[in-house]
Amino acid sequence: MTSPLEEQIKALEDEILKTQKNKNTEYHIGKLKAKIARLKEEQEKRRSSGGRSGATYAVKKSGNATVALVGFPSVGKSTILNKLTDARSEVGAYDFTTLDVVPGVMEYKFAKVQILDLPGLIKDASKGKGRGREVLSVVRSADLILFIIDAYDTNIQVLIRELEQVGIRINTHPADVVITRTEIGGVEVRSTVQMTKMDAEMARSIVAEYGYINGDVVVREDVDVDQLIDVLAGNRVYAKAMVVVNKIDLVRDKDYMKGLKHKFHGYDLVFISAEKNVGIPELKEAIYRNLDLISVYLKPQGKEADMNVPLIVRNGASVGDVCDTLHRSIRNNFRYAVIWGKSAKFPGQTVGMDHVLMDGDVLSIIKKRGG
Repeated sequence: MTSPLEEQIKALEDEILKTQKNKNTEYHIGKLKAKIARLKEEQEKRRSSGGRSGATYAVKKSGNATVALVGFPSVGKSTILNKLTDARSEVGAYDFTTLDVVPGVMEYKFAKVQILDLPGLIKDASKGKGRGREVLSVVRSADLILFIIDAYDTNIQVLIRELEQVGIRINTHPADVVITRTEIGGVEVRSTVQMTKMDAEMARSIVAEYGYINGDVVVREDVDVDQLIDVLAGNRVYAKAMVVVNKIDLVRDKDYMKGLKHKFHGYDLVFISAEKNVGIPELKEAIYRNLDLISVYLKPQGKEADMNVPLIVRNGASVGDVCDTLHRSIRNNFRYAVIWGKSAKFPGQTVGMDHVLMDGDVLSIIKKRGG
């Protein structure tokens, strides 16, 4: 039985489908989208507070990063996990072999990457079909999404839509829009760029639809209605994703392969046959590259740096992040750090916690006496 909220959402979605899209209906459609987004947030809050979210998958994150294998049932995710890691996920040539999340660890270039084999997603997974809510909650926490597709079943739009329904945005970034509540003055929209996808009046009406009576909206990027709604929602996840085409051993037509490259232009694309062990080294390299990991070499005070075994951290990590990675007590006893490498203005530069490291840097952390 559907709830009143579900009925309202369905009615609004139907209205959007029935409304002819043109210049005269832009405002109307924009407000409908904002209403739908607000109602879905309310629906999720009620579901969570009422304890109706159902069983969840508890996955403890480990290693330097987490990768989620996302795809339809029976595309070979379990076989891929077994080839990439030391895990042993049940493999079968039928749907829904994996009924739980199976983690494994891929060790590559000194990095330890957690790979998660997830149950296959189906249409309406975001509405709870096939334990879809639980699966998608795990995907939200991943650092990289691998869309695993069969060489002859390449429609990932269904998968992308399901992810979008739970607030996951693929290969994009949060819109550069700042919204601040004010005491008086109504909703004022100011833009530092030319707005071509919507005007200030539309932006004002959408912000007002989200409950802002007074507010200051600063737009620093040419955004559309959906991007503005994402900013207002404030709970979106922006994830990197790549496409892995499995079972290429079944493809004999070179033109078909060229067509797939054209179809997935814009994605990092890897062709493999997990069963035949084809393309696995290339896949490992692509995963490492897309995770944007860097190597930092540690130099104990008064000793030589160990240049054989680097510490692996995310690109953009600071000295403070390295301290936390090594041991939580180091931050409390930190005096300063010394840096050699690309991020240093000169060899042996003295830096603080906030200094951002670069690939290949040599780092020496100096602690307080007795620390």
